[in-house]
Amino acid sequence: MATPSKEFTAGLESSKAEYVQLGKSGLRVSVPILGAMSFGSRKTLPWVIEEDEALPLLKAAYDLGLNTWDTANVYSNGVSEEIIGKAIKKYSLPRSKLVLLTKLNGAVMEQPSDRGAMLDGKLLQANKDYVNNYGLSRSAIFKALDESLRRLDTPYVDLLQIHRFDASVPMEETMEALHDLVKSGKVRYIGASSMWATQFAALQFVAEKHGWTKFVNGGGIDSVGAVGGGCVGEGAGGAWEDGEE
Repeated sequence: MATPSKEFTAGLESSKAEYVQLGKSGLRVSVPILGAMSFGSRKTLPWVIEEDEALPLLKAAYDLGLNTWDTANVYSNGVSEEIIGKAIKKYSLPRSKLVLLTKLNGAVMEQPSDRGAMLDGKLLQANKDYVNNYGLSRSAIFKALDESLRRLDTPYVDLLQIHRFDASVPMEETMEALHDLVKSGKVRYIGASSMWATQFAALQFVAEKHGWTKFVNGGGIDSVGAVGGGCVGEGAGGAWEDGEE
């Protein structure tokens, strides 16, 4: 074997994380994964880390090999995703060396002060400005992903997770929409977060029945019936959750 280059050796020595395959997929993620729910704007949440503090933390994480970053469209009303996008641009981080995870379901509110309604289906479906801009319909999924890609300033995400179950939408509609996004190249893998194991299994069954893309991970809620304990048999990786927002 030829002597490794200085660059390769430096990368090896600076990688302090471990890397494991996510479920039965070929995607390798860092352990630990950096959760970005605490990055955002104090205009929405008083305890979050603002951009000027978050950017150097993301760079430090990258330098140490924590290359897998998990966020969601509703985290700090979209600002968390924006901060990640700015970090990639500011530090010229190669997109191919990052694994970006995001989630969708809840609404990103036009006014941050309205964030209390972001997961309230009764209020959202009665508001003309949000009636088709939340949840897991085909229309809402496509819109939400495009907005996340804009905020992240990236052409694709490595893992797109549905953030809770949406009983108001046929499971076939949700799973086919996710499958189509994978085929489009905007999404590499799909997963699910914060739902019952029975709901997760039902969605996996629908995907398998139709030959659509299946979930590779499940992030659960703290309950006996949650995904975290029920997804392994479906070929999905174990759960993580950086918070319940």
